[in-house]
Amino acid sequence: MASSRLGESPLWHPVEQVLYWCDIAAREILRWDERRDDLRRWRFDAEPACCAPVLGGGLLVGFRDGIWHFDTATGRRHRRAAAPYDPAVERFNDGRCDPQGRFWAGTIYEPRDRPAAALWCLDREGLKRTAGGVTTANGLAWSPDGATVYWADTRAHAVKAFDFEPLGGALSAEREFIRFPPRDPQAPLAAYGGRPDGAAVDSLGRYWVAMYEGARLLCVAPDGHIVESVPLPVQCPTMPAFGDPDLKTLFVTSAREGRPPAELAAQPWAGCVLRLRLEVPGLPAHMASP
Repeated sequence: MASSRLGESPLWHPVEQVLYWCDIAAREILRWDERRDDLRRWRFDAEPACCAPVLGGGLLVGFRDGIWHFDTATGRRHRRAAAPYDPAVERFNDGRCDPQGRFWAGTIYEPRDRPAAALWCLDREGLKRTAGGVTTANGLAWSPDGATVYWADTRAHAVKAFDFEPLGGALSAEREFIRFPPRDPQAPLAAYGGRPDGAAVDSLGRYWVAMYEGARLLCVAPDGHIVESVPLPVQCPTMPAFGDPDLKTLFVTSAREGRPPAELAAQPWAGCVLRLRLEVPGLPAHMASP
């Protein structure tokens, strides 16, 4: 598969049985169909950061300038909701659908000098703010029973958990799920474990999180203890997604944007989509209501 500058939001489409992902920096959405050995790219005038499949076809995509429905068959798109923030300093980042078909997307506050980003939910009534107090929203995922939602703040090195009310989508009982130590600026990068980026949950309810700058994936049990640490050949993994027909392949996007030349020379797979096989399957992607 092709290398990306800033690969994010891998999505195994439950109907099409192909892999989609976003390259935020290149302003592209990519689709890989392994059966046909076919790679497709679509380029846009704003950064796509997250996507979800839509019942009846196409994708819902969180762009800098709002949430759009993108018709992958025709290449046309129409906006479902305008950006609820100042796009000069903020954009949508990590997002996906809940089990009821609502599209959720968190933002990144790009000055990164205060926790001004938020989590937004798009339903039939429009776009509403559901949580805030973070700088870089990431790691959004639901437990297998849909009763718990996870949400990370990459800059704060922390992942929160909430109780989730399925009918109205309300979040409650906010608590810390897991926290990681920040990087010591005096220590070498190799000593740093990374900070939580995108995530996915498997069928046992374990939270698989990409540790940006940590060159690893972590598998975290529902009680918050680390079950497994998987080393990766890239410094900056960004997000995992379960795929293939049996949902036992973990696809992991990564980044090369802004990385030191020496690091890129030593890590030729930086920016590529990695894949590894697991014994426990994941969960299929939830589809958005049309």
